[in-house]
Amino acid sequence: MTDDTRDEDLRSVELTRIGPARFKATNARGGETFFGTGGEDPDFTPVELLLAAIAGCSALDVEAITHKRTTSTSFEVHAEGRKVRDEHGNHMTGLQVSFSLEFPEGAEGDTARERVQSAIAMSRDRLCTVSRTVQLGEDVVYPDVPR
Repeated sequence: MTDDTRDEDLRSVELTRIGPARFKATNARGGETFFGTGGEDPDFTPVELLLAAIAGCSALDVEAITHKRTTSTSFEVHAEGRKVRDEHGNHMTGLQVSFSLEFPEGAEGDTARERVQSAIAMSRDRLCTVSRTVQLGEDVVYPDVPR
């Protein structure tokens, strides 16, 4: 087995329809989240889940790096992009992730503040699996449905 096909590297979720335009996603550990079209219910849309995944992945990276120095007093991340329809079909453009972080005063806080930009760059350029996959443009395969 090559490194690209190790069983322990496989990630998956299962989707179950729970109502009109509403689904439940369940991961291998039993965790659940819900999504839909963004109508009357508060569920996230798939696009919002994508933005949350991009921001969340980088937030975890940046937290792991900066919190080696000290714990932040405020840690907020904003992700946005524009949904467009053009000759390429529906897709997102202008994806942006913005961080707003505060650390306590003192030497440890100063060290953490000094690491923020490099931590964000490491996440963007190497660590965050989600944004790296979007940036690299991995194909999504849809096998034929058995009849």
